[in-house]
Amino acid sequence: MNIVLHEPEIPANTGNIGRTCVATGTVLHLIEPLGFKLGEKEIRRAGLDYWQHLDVRVYKNFQEFLEKNPGAKIWMATTKAKHVYSEVSYGPDDFIMFGKESAGIPEEILVDYEETCVRIPMLDKIRSLNLSNAAAIVLYEALRQNHFSHMQLEGELHRLHWKE
Repeated sequence: MNIVLHEPEIPANTGNIGRTCVATGTVLHLIEPLGFKLGEKEIRRAGLDYWQHLDVRVYKNFQEFLEKNPGAKIWMATTKAKHVYSEVSYGPDDFIMFGKESAGIPEEILVDYEETCVRIPMLDKIRSLNLSNAAAIVLYEALRQNHFSHMQLEGELHRLHWKE
């Protein structure tokens, strides 16, 4: 699975998404310009000590992203979509793209992806959810549909044991 952030602005959001990507074996793709430097302490703080395990790829612009990922199936997460994120079928190698916090994915990009635009339902009292929350919601639905392939599905207690 792949998460794409188009021009992210807030380092803590990208750090949180990076940590989620490490936890799920998801590749993180960042499309410049970024609103921060990748070495900033806010990213390291949000990603904690997991950042070195992250497969992160950076692109100069959306065109370079497309050139380096030919044939990619890209789901565009946007409040402007006609389809709900949980009503589409995600493949294991699909890309889920999110736009910058202040403006989302540019409409110039969205118009070419009408059928793969997805939205998270919400009340009309707010414009959108926090970027890292939205990424986690959609990513985990995509992973669920793919049976959480290669992920640990059971946990163990540290000091005690589960009752039989």
